[in-house]
Amino acid sequence: VLLLKLSGEALQGEEGFGIDPTVLDRMGQEVKELVELGVQVGVVIGGGNLFRGAGLAEAGMNRVVGDHMGMLATVMNGLAMRDALHRAYVNARVMSAIPLKGVCDDYNWADAIRELRQGRVVICFSGNRQSLLYDGFSCLPAWYRN
Repeated sequence: VLLLKLSGEALQGEEGFGIDPTVLDRMGQEVKELVELGVQVGVVIGGGNLFRGAGLAEAGMNRVVGDHMGMLATVMNGLAMRDALHRAYVNARVMSAIPLKGVCDDYNWADAIRELRQGRVVICFSGNRQSLLYDGFSCLPAWYRN
């Protein structure tokens, strides 16, 4: 299993904000190459290209509210990555630590492992339902895999 931690900023390319479709498609193709080699791929994706809660906290916004907004930015990036993978004909599943019924599956360790074993790329976002360190902490469940 290979766990990729993708920075949200990497998705913005030269634009400085948002998602550069060319960069997203290139990342999707690179993940496809790994899958074609038989690698089980998990992806954790950040949201800093769309929103940074820490910056608004410095300007007076409640830090927890800002971080929750940042978690939602990771959702947007994760959905964009799944779309890029599907367009590259790669099966991918998105899982969120915060419930988003109708948008993605709730994160469940056993389900994530099953999806990986079935050859799907698993994209996780929204962290661990906590504030402050959300995308990095999404990596923690990988440590519990045998």
